Amino acid sequence: MHEWGYREADRVAEGLTGLLVRTAVADGGRRVSVHLADQDRQALIVALSHRSGLTAGGGEVLSGLAALGAVSCGVDTAEDGRRVWAVLDL
Repeated sequence: MHEWGYREADRVAEGLTGLLVRTAVADGGRRVSVHLADQDRQALIVALSHRSGLTAGGGEVLSGLAALGAVSCGVDTAEDGRRVWAVLDL
């Protein structure tokens, strides 16, 4: 995001990304994917664990993401694994 010109969001983005990745790694999958998108002065950061069969859960991680500055966050599951995501204002 720094390269995209959103330098003021560096610290918040770093904290959110760290928690998202740690959460995905804790799921025990063989790999983790991180996706980033920006639109309308907001950024979406998503971490995917690539481990199927998990429940969404995530109450503790959601409160942690909110405490780090996420304006919206969530957890869901699909065939490709559990997704944990956060939106931050830019």
